[in-house]
Amino acid sequence: MANTFSQIYLQFVFAVKGRESLIGKPHKEELHKYMTGLVQNRKAKMLAVHCMPDHTHLFVGMKPTVLISDFVKEIKVESNEFIKDKKWVRGRFSWQEGYGVFSYSHSHIGNVIRYIQNQEIHHRKRSFKDEYHELLKRFEISFDEKYLFQFEDGLDDISSFD
Repeated sequence: MANTFSQIYLQFVFAVKGRESLIGKPHKEELHKYMTGLVQNRKAKMLAVHCMPDHTHLFVGMKPTVLISDFVKEIKVESNEFIKDKKWVRGRFSWQEGYGVFSYSHSHIGNVIRYIQNQEIHHRKRSFKDEYHELLKRFEISFDEKYLFQFEDGLDDISSFD
């Protein structure tokens, strides 16, 4: 009997629009649980999730039948609506357009999970912008700086992670 076998492990990284620090610590666990449910509803496996105030990392085991662009779009749209419905943010909340997606082999799962779980510690030393640049360079993804980030007026490259 023929069957399809695969190992697809993807890390998704996406930012809050304008890189504003809008995801508060009191809401992180509930948002993590909600996003895990969104991933599971799409027949994927959440391996790690961590929402920083201005960006999110998801590490997911996926099936080859899932279209990556649709997957991340649906996660962002539905989590955006969830945050709006909960009224966690005064004014408007939305995710920035675009995302990063990085693939890993089975042997890297533990390291990627630890990396995502330790985001709080990691960002005491390095900004999100520096982290994202490092990922793009490590994976040899060419990019134009002007298309990476959309900043709100007055924000610089270093975000507050309090």
